[in-house]
Amino acid sequence: MRNIWIIAKREYNHFFISPIAYVVAFMILLTIGIIFAINILYFIQNAFQAFGQTPDITPVTGAFGFLLVLAIPAITMRLLADEARMGTLELLLTAPVTDFELVAGKWLGGFLFILTVLAVTLIYPLLLHFVLVSPGIDQQLVISSYLGVILATAAFLALGVGISAAFTNQVAAFFVTLSVFVFLWWLVGFPAQLLQGTGGEIFQYLSMQSHFYDAFNQGRVYLTDIIYFVSLIALGLFIGTSAIESRRWR
Repeated sequence: MRNIWIIAKREYNHFFISPIAYVVAFMILLTIGIIFAINILYFIQNAFQAFGQTPDITPVTGAFGFLLVLAIPAITMRLLADEARMGTLELLLTAPVTDFELVAGKWLGGFLFILTVLAVTLIYPLLLHFVLVSPGIDQQLVISSYLGVILATAAFLALGVGISAAFTNQVAAFFVTLSVFVFLWWLVGFPAQLLQGTGGEIFQYLSMQSHFYDAFNQGRVYLTDIIYFVSLIALGLFIGTSAIESRRWR
């Protein structure tokens, strides 16, 4: 555990000297801010037609989940692929650290960075709760929505790190990771709409959108949805560990 934390801390600090990380954080926060402002403006302009409805946090968390599809590949593409390209991965492999600790440390560093960006968005539910909505927003919805974002972040990062470990080229790692995310977020859901019975249910379960938007971002937390994201985290870390282990035997 100590080795994992050391690697994670090193990676976390590296994000704050990386221009790509700053660009990703800026674009996420800018987009979220615009969406929040539009949402509030809409409710102000349509207050009499809202029939008692009040603004909530789901547009913010929903947009954040979508932006992860585009942002995480840029974050993870260099974590291990760049180490392999520069030859520093061989040095890490000779250090007293296991393959899993190396992959988990890289994953944890990226996870902490995205959590830092996510923490900035907490200003929006606080603003809604204490200023704009009376007597306050649905706290259960806020907790479940942010839990969904955290689990999606962890799953995306684990898959991204796993894919990065299999490549020595950052660009290749980026596009493969983006393709996998697009498949899990969008494409796998299309067969679920066309197929009936067990086949449709399987594709529906594999769709990340169904777990995120239809459950967590609606204030519902189910064990099956948690298991889905935890399984993706385990799969990503396993792929990364296996890829690093294979490099030892080359």
